[in-house]
Amino acid sequence: MGGTYFPPDDKYGRPGFKTVLRRVKEAWDSKKGLLRDSGNNVIQQLSDALSTSETSQELTEGLAQQAVQLCASQLAKGFDSKHGGFGSAPKFPRPVEIQLMLRRYKRLDQAGKETPASKALEMALFTLRCMARGGMHDHVGGGFHRYSVDEYWHVPHFEKMLYDQGQLVNVYLDAFVIWKDTVYSSVSRDILDYLKRDMIDQDGGIYSAEDADSAEFEGAPRKKEGSFYVWTSQEVEEVLGKENAKLFMNHYYVKPGGNCDLSRMSDPHNEFEGKNVLIEREGIPEMASKLGLKVDEYAEILGACREKLFLTRTFRPRPHLDDKVIVAWNGLAISAFARASKVLKAEPKEIKYHFPVTGCDATDYLFVAEKAADFIKSKLYDEGTHRLTHSYRQGPSQAPGFLDDYAFLISGLLDLYEAGGRTKWLSWAIELQSTQDNLFLDKVGGGYFNTPGEDPSILLRLKEDYDGAEPSGNSVSAINMLRLSSIVSGNSSDAYRQTAEHLLAVFEARIKDQAMAVPLMCCAADLLAVPSSKQVVIVGPKSTPNFESLVVASHAPYDPDKTIIQIDPSNKEDTEFWQVHNPTIFAMAQKSPEGKSVAHVCQNFMCNPPISDPITLEQLLRQPPKVPTYKVGVSSKQ
Repeated sequence: MGGTYFPPDDKYGRPGFKTVLRRVKEAWDSKKGLLRDSGNNVIQQLSDALSTSETSQELTEGLAQQAVQLCASQLAKGFDSKHGGFGSAPKFPRPVEIQLMLRRYKRLDQAGKETPASKALEMALFTLRCMARGGMHDHVGGGFHRYSVDEYWHVPHFEKMLYDQGQLVNVYLDAFVIWKDTVYSSVSRDILDYLKRDMIDQDGGIYSAEDADSAEFEGAPRKKEGSFYVWTSQEVEEVLGKENAKLFMNHYYVKPGGNCDLSRMSDPHNEFEGKNVLIEREGIPEMASKLGLKVDEYAEILGACREKLFLTRTFRPRPHLDDKVIVAWNGLAISAFARASKVLKAEPKEIKYHFPVTGCDATDYLFVAEKAADFIKSKLYDEGTHRLTHSYRQGPSQAPGFLDDYAFLISGLLDLYEAGGRTKWLSWAIELQSTQDNLFLDKVGGGYFNTPGEDPSILLRLKEDYDGAEPSGNSVSAINMLRLSSIVSGNSSDAYRQTAEHLLAVFEARIKDQAMAVPLMCCAADLLAVPSSKQVVIVGPKSTPNFESLVVASHAPYDPDKTIIQIDPSNKEDTEFWQVHNPTIFAMAQKSPEGKSVAHVCQNFMCNPPISDPITLEQLLRQPPKVPTYKVGVSSKQ
């Protein structure tokens, strides 16, 4: 038996941490030999169970094509059609589930199966809307809390984690790309602007978390969960004035007696009696209509109210800031900031932003991503050994980089390259992948261990596969390698693809039997089933407006299979990289008209004629591909 959290003192029938420690000491004093034997036995059993390996380097035929369907079917059985999400309370924002359902939508849509495609999409979008309206979303300051204790996404555990923010931005961006509803793009901005405002080191590193607890007032003897975030109706009235307070309280379900009453699970111990956690029971258009107001006018009032409450909240004691910079979580955030810098340029020009969204130029997000990457490279990367250090706080930690640090950062760098086009990020990603393989890859049994094999104090080297609140390093690595295989050519491309398939073969039983435990790994298997990823090769002077417009157009359609390559034939770093890593791309760039920006859309070793018009490019990328036939395990050379 074990546990992840124990209160300081015995409470609600649960032993407190001090009681647990006393009992551990008593057991150790009286049964030391028995405990040692039991511990050795447990370690051996765990080692046998977790040392997953596979001699076959190929997935069973057909599984790659079926993986997303298997997972989507399992998730759909637990879908909450009233409140969104997959499963019951407590509800965690598990973005990999949304990624899976959107990929399922895409595959069904490509196959012309409109009704099931629509169902898969709506499950994802409805969940995103419910989360955004819920109290788990910090409506006043932006960002999302850790999880909801009830089925309504209402009363959260108030901690804010960087790994949630980065992943949530990306799925809201995907929803915007598919549906073109600015509700989703605004939520992405809401999260990113929160991070920009509160969570970034002056040198660019992005902090890890904010605690759930804080003092109710200066000098309070004890901290309380959520004190910084909850409101009494009296406080709202005092800050907003009666007229606006009435509108605001009606919109966010604020009540004199408190609003944590939607579910018996919301506040079982009456800790929030008289307090309100803001939640939208209906959307802005519906609420504006009831009052006979225009949507923009109503949204403007709400934004102004939120800003006033935010300013009031700044005078409260803040929760503790965990200002540690963790490489893995920064990788997730780098991906989010980078993708947003291009995806959000598709927002309509007439869009209006409301607090806490700042409405900054989307390009600003790219600068944040690049600064965070520079922070990691300058402070947490050894140029000599090519190794990462896990974290930074007033200096690098002693802990070496783990699998997640390498995998998540590589993923972020690939997105940073596709958005910003700087070849140095692509070169670093390839370099990091090589180091990752040297430190973590099981070259015989397949898959990656979580830790390097150099520390004798580590009793078990595990190969993690569970895609939970954070995706597993193995799932992310499989996708990274498949992406890299579509960027480079020749033996390197084949090697990436073969390593990815061997990894997936290691976890084949998990995909078959418990697909919903590994949604992102199922996405990786699905990507493996694509015989030839679509490449969008943009050639020309990167500093020109038309080049930028072509990059934005490339990001506009939802296509999780495509790779965006940017190359400037006049840039020495670009030409040297592509000469070495993909001579075909290099030759294509050399043949492009000098001084003009064009895009080549390539698939199955065939390219369309070059396109210079961004609208034409976007229309071409939205066209469904021909259904391919591919046997997993067969080299692309055959």
